Amino acid sequence: MRLRVEFTTEPFDLDETPSHALVAREVVRAADLDAVVVGPFGNTVQGRPDVVYAAVDALLRRSIEAGATRVSVQVNVVREEGA
Repeated sequence: MRLRVEFTTEPFDLDETPSHALVAREVVRAADLDAVVVGPFGNTVQGRPDVVYAAVDALLRRSIEAGATRVSVQVNVVREEGA
């Protein structure tokens, strides 16, 4: 089984990337995830459940500490081929 997580941090700032968004990106890029896609209004990561759980925990803690007032997270189970 694999998990795909989509997340956003708020508040948004269209002129300059907020520190909480930079921290969130740093967390997911440093994790041992299979795929990381960072966008201006949302981010997607994918990987093994244990790695995803740890990354989401760090993402929530560090982005809120860096000033996020809201973190939206959606988790989907990705079925592997042949499963």
